[in-house]
Amino acid sequence: MQYVQGMPQPAKSSRTPATADAPESAAGSRAAAQRLKMRRELAAAAMELFATKGYEATTVDEIAAQAGVARRTFFRHFRSKEEAIFPDHDDTLIRAEAVLNAAPAHEHPLDTVCRGIKEVMRMYAARPEISVARYKLTREVPTLREAEIASVARYERLFTRYLLGHFDERAHADDANDDPLLAEVAASAVVTAHNHVLRRWLRAGAQGDVEAQLDHAFAIVRKTFGTGIGAGRSSDAQPAAATASAQGEVLVTVARTDAPLDEVMRTIEQALKER
Repeated sequence: MQYVQGMPQPAKSSRTPATADAPESAAGSRAAAQRLKMRRELAAAAMELFATKGYEATTVDEIAAQAGVARRTFFRHFRSKEEAIFPDHDDTLIRAEAVLNAAPAHEHPLDTVCRGIKEVMRMYAARPEISVARYKLTREVPTLREAEIASVARYERLFTRYLLGHFDERAHADDANDDPLLAEVAASAVVTAHNHVLRRWLRAGAQGDVEAQLDHAFAIVRKTFGTGIGAGRSSDAQPAAATASAQGEVLVTVARTDAPLDEVMRTIEQALKER
């Protein structure tokens, strides 16, 4: 499949004077920073109580008291104590989307998505001790695993929409109905590779160069899926890349969640060669 050139983004506001927005933007930035600070303080209080009292035995009132705020303040930031475990995902999703919106026209859309998901890795790497403790807790509490899965789905939807928006319909009119499948599979591959590396890093106590490990994983994803979904954004890309998935087949593979990423990718590559 081929991609179209990056299209300009619509203007965010109809107000033209730049100076009129400056004070409002500064105030908005301060408010966002204060909001994130409070969310992180509540999350830290929650994690401390979960570690000492246990998740089930800890109440919202106790979390609020531990953070030195009222119960209503807690609910201004989180709907439940489950949400308090993941205080940064809303802001990280915004940053990931900003990466997509600012992507250079020459960059392959799959590479853009890989850069976008790195915002999630940087979120975890910024506070490694809390990230490791949160990872251990989510392994023990089913409701937290469900919340984590829901957060992952938000990134997959964002990346799927982005990839789908860059297909060049003129280049593959006969199989355009496969676009949603191809975009979703590609987005899921990037997110799965990221999560595999991130979990391995967290299990190792946040030791090692996780960004280098991610780059290696993304290279495998690009090698496996890149030519099948497009060689670039340009509509005049070589047609050979558009024929790799011409049959519209669906490949299903099963692997253990703790299997090495290289092994998973080799299995997929071998299945593609034999199809």
